[in-house]
Amino acid sequence: MPDDRRTVFVDPERCIGCGICEQVCPQAFRLGAGGLAHVVAGPEDLPDCVREAAGACPQGAISVREGEAAGL
Repeated sequence: MPDDRRTVFVDPERCIGCGICEQVCPQAFRLGAGGLAHVVAGPEDLPDCVREAAGACPQGAISVREGEAAGL
């Protein structure tokens, strides 16, 4: 049976609030009041576009862990 657990983390020290993650994957990311991105989807609801958003982040601020590495 495949392990489809996934966790996503936005590093606030690296995020510059450009909003690319929200454009690429609005189901999972929003810019907060402080102008930085945060994850709005729960671990069980993370769409596949989180990987694309992580790759598009110019600062590499988004980490996606899957399977056993997700640690859920």
